Amino acid sequence: RAKKVCEGLRVVNLAVSLGSVESLVEHPASMTHAMIPREDRLAGGLDDGLIRISVGIERASDLVTDLQSSLDRVMEEESRDREEKRVA
Repeated sequence: RAKKVCEGLRVVNLAVSLGSVESLVEHPASMTHAMIPREDRLAGGLDDGLIRISVGIERASDLVTDLQSSLDRVMEEESRDREEKRVA
């Protein structure tokens, strides 16, 4: 779910490097910490649902809208999937 949210952003860029003036997001479990076994990541407090956001100089309202839109899309998709499985 977290990775889909990251991939659905339009204003915030998906990137490993978090040192820039534009807002960036990463999903550590599938990017920077992907080589660490899941059990070790979880033991260290790095949950698969974690999203790391580095806020840049864009308008705050644009960032909030982008994040909300991506979250809404993922939630709607999951709701449709659950309904399809229920009906099937």
